[in-house]
Amino acid sequence: MQPDHLSPTAHEIFDAITALEPKIREAAPAIEAERRLPPELAQQLMRAGIFRMGVPVAYGGSQLDPMSQVRIVEELARIEGSVGWLSMISSAGSFLSAFLQPDAAQRIFGGFDSVIAGQVRPPQRADLVDGGYRVSGTFHFGSGCRHASAIVCGSTIYENGEPRRVGRHQEFRALLVPAAKATIVDVWDTTGMRGTGSNDMVIDNVFVPFSDSADMTQRPIITGPLYAFPPLFLVSHAGVPLGIARSAVDFVEEVSLRKRVMPGNHLLRDEVQFQETIAWAEAHLGAARAYVYATLEDLWQTLTEGSRLSPRQRAQYRMMITYSHQSAKNVISTLYDTASTSSIFRSGRLDRDMRDILTACQHRVVHLRMYRPAGRLLMGLDPDEPMF
Repeated sequence: MQPDHLSPTAHEIFDAITALEPKIREAAPAIEAERRLPPELAQQLMRAGIFRMGVPVAYGGSQLDPMSQVRIVEELARIEGSVGWLSMISSAGSFLSAFLQPDAAQRIFGGFDSVIAGQVRPPQRADLVDGGYRVSGTFHFGSGCRHASAIVCGSTIYENGEPRRVGRHQEFRALLVPAAKATIVDVWDTTGMRGTGSNDMVIDNVFVPFSDSADMTQRPIITGPLYAFPPLFLVSHAGVPLGIARSAVDFVEEVSLRKRVMPGNHLLRDEVQFQETIAWAEAHLGAARAYVYATLEDLWQTLTEGSRLSPRQRAQYRMMITYSHQSAKNVISTLYDTASTSSIFRSGRLDRDMRDILTACQHRVVHLRMYRPAGRLLMGLDPDEPMF
């Protein structure tokens, strides 16, 4: 696919992905079996810059616009779903760098091997102490924790044994803990996205200085359109389903050129029903892509003009993330039936695409439940959802 929706800065990263594609495909069995990235491949991906797309240029990051971030994740997910997911997760975490004081941001996010894993919700407890916080708890779904340099720990702040309040709400902060201080508990034995290594992370009474925490509801230290709308850190989620669905469509089109079906012993591609189905799949995937990128371009234009997003734009943003996943799931499921026995082997691409999209669609951020707060925004109501 042509590298559309890429800024000039992103072309270099895309070229690196193109060069790495054979290595990623070669590593696919190990990624699946070991449930993590091979260390050498993880290092190569770090050097390509794909884990730090949200880091400001001031700290050595690429500070890519949202369309470029989604397009890069889309391409990686086309090659290997778990790699696309891991690039999305760490890039999302890298947005935190814009909300830290410069010294801390440079220390935590400045290196090429700065990779963020962790979880923000549900928050665990952190107690206010002299100079910072003490945090304990088990944080689930730590995608990429095996190669991460820092763990994001979403925390409710307590003071003198009571929840600390900021205005009407409990204080919530994202605390950054060195990965070496986390104990990883291997629980990630799943149907799909096996290579993400999304294990539990146990943090036991770790001190976090004030400098290593952020509140993304506050004004960022690094200003600019990329950081003006905090939920934008979720944006590259949309690239994952688009890439996995593209992989599935490509696979079935290739299979149709050699698969013979009965009765008649003719090629699958020559069946009228197949021809209708593949056109339907291309149309639905194309529609999902168009919706994703049109939504982001509209949002980005508003942000670059220095304006606030309207409730409808905010709703469209979150609807787009959920819709892209549901559309990809429908496309892949239909193609799975179309390819019949060519779909069922665990070593095959379509089997993995099916398992990966089913697992990805269970994530809270992209779940069907997210339509409700989007609908509330469309109707002029409070979304009643922190992620909005």
